[in-house]
Amino acid sequence: MLSLTCKTAIKAVIYLASKFNSGEKASIKEIAEFIDASEHTVGKILQVLVKEDIINSAKGPTGGFYILTKHKNQSIIKIIDAIDGKEVFDQCGLGLSKCSATHLCPIHDDYKIIRDQFKAMCQQKKVYNLCETVNDGLAYLIG
Repeated sequence: MLSLTCKTAIKAVIYLASKFNSGEKASIKEIAEFIDASEHTVGKILQVLVKEDIINSAKGPTGGFYILTKHKNQSIIKIIDAIDGKEVFDQCGLGLSKCSATHLCPIHDDYKIIRDQFKAMCQQKKVYNLCETVNDGLAYLIG
């Protein structure tokens, strides 16, 4: 359902949120290493996230990427909207372009239920909900 780029963006934001209490900023290299992603990809993703006001950045020797309280309190769906777009929650489970309630794919009804539940979870879960489990060592951002 979500693109690899979107999953990487979510992990990057969670990583930045996990540094919120310490007030530390993170470099592209640091984020990429922690979430096991390419620096090039992470750099491009972070540019989009800054532009969409999902994270902040500061230039200079003490610069880097960071989040504010308002970013920590935003829903995960905001990240998904910025990277994959709102239409990700309308796509067919089999990738068919003409799948709809009147032109069903073989898994349409079952997939729609799961897709709608996933969307509701992304609307409800805040960035801080996801970073708490990482900070507590109960969840991880790499395999």
